[in-house]
Amino acid sequence: MSRAPRSRRLAVSTAVPATAVAGLLIGASTWPNAAAADPVRWQASWGAAPQMPSTGFTPNWSQAGFSHQTVRQVVRISEGGDRLRIRLSNAYGTSPVEISGATVARTAEGASVVPGTVRPLTFGGHRSAAIPAHGDLRSDAAGLAADDLTSVTVTLYLAGTTGPATFHAQGFATSYLADGDHRADASGAAFAETSQSWYYLSGVEVGRDRRDRHGGDGIVALGDSLTDGFGSTPGADNRYPDELAELTGRPVVNSGIGGNLVLNDSAWYGERGTARFARDVLDQPGVSTVVLLEGVNDIGFSEVEDQPTYRPAPEISADELIAGYRTLIRRAHQVGLEIVGATLPPFQGSDHWGPHAARVGDEVNDWIRNSGEFDAVVDLDRVLADPADPDRLNPAYDSSDGLHPNDAGYRLTAEAVAAVL
Repeated sequence: MSRAPRSRRLAVSTAVPATAVAGLLIGASTWPNAAAADPVRWQASWGAAPQMPSTGFTPNWSQAGFSHQTVRQVVRISEGGDRLRIRLSNAYGTSPVEISGATVARTAEGASVVPGTVRPLTFGGHRSAAIPAHGDLRSDAAGLAADDLTSVTVTLYLAGTTGPATFHAQGFATSYLADGDHRADASGAAFAETSQSWYYLSGVEVGRDRRDRHGGDGIVALGDSLTDGFGSTPGADNRYPDELAELTGRPVVNSGIGGNLVLNDSAWYGERGTARFARDVLDQPGVSTVVLLEGVNDIGFSEVEDQPTYRPAPEISADELIAGYRTLIRRAHQVGLEIVGATLPPFQGSDHWGPHAARVGDEVNDWIRNSGEFDAVVDLDRVLADPADPDRLNPAYDSSDGLHPNDAGYRLTAEAVAAVL
């Protein structure tokens, strides 16, 4: 589909996915990334936003860290390539973390990998390296070709004692742990412990010869648990960014963090969206578009009773939240990215609902729809609404808590987003 330049305000489109409740969708345009001097064109193909070590929502290894252990993590990339490299984050570490060795391979089943596909990863030509405190580290290119929408397995051997580990709490995928060095194992037999989080691994990037004209059309989905995929089936890759990659054929990076806020930091829920935008969006190679779906926690946490993980929760006004959106819009446009805004979905009946959140949510959604400041708008408030009660999530798309969609709801969300890209 051809795309209009940003200088021309685009007409409103009322087209929606066939399965959707009719909603307001405004068209978008695309900005191509400039070519770098590197002969390889690198494209962000998978990602997980780093978080501070915490007890999290489910049992995890972040606070204990690792010592003479091997961590094996399976991720599905959105776009394939001739080679790949990984990105490791120690954003919340106070000292360097030594990576004693790492490999990448094609995934077989569970913790096992396809025999003959294990490739050692190097860092500046060395098989071991340190992730600097508060920093990150990219590997060299590994000669492992991978197709679109296929799973790869990244294995890290940590011979020393790491201390608390930077991680992503809600992976909704299984990671594996073994004592000793099992980075080269094709079998998963040694990996006796499991977790639903990701550790240190924050990105997988795929590479092609720069003469390949394809690329530079990546999407970053920035948001909270609605982007992270809470309520989707674990291990099924049914988060809305996964579905968006399937529908569009474009690379999509999921930069959602469950509980995240636009305006305030949280030890559990990550740095505020306006603070992490540079790391989780702008530092992703090959990206042209960011989709923003965030704000329900900013307005809803003040309504939640017995919420020990984010207290005190301030009452945020519509003007304050809109100012946060404007910051993100401005930062995207400064580097030529298109930014798509999503209205907050209906959430009456959830623990985030109350008089203040209801009023502010309506004001914010009206602004998103009508201000013209986003390059495109996806009206999830209408697309996901119960026809009998528009303030509530349609029961057909409700994971059970009145706030988070189920697999069908995330598929519908992806269809609505895809319709404006």
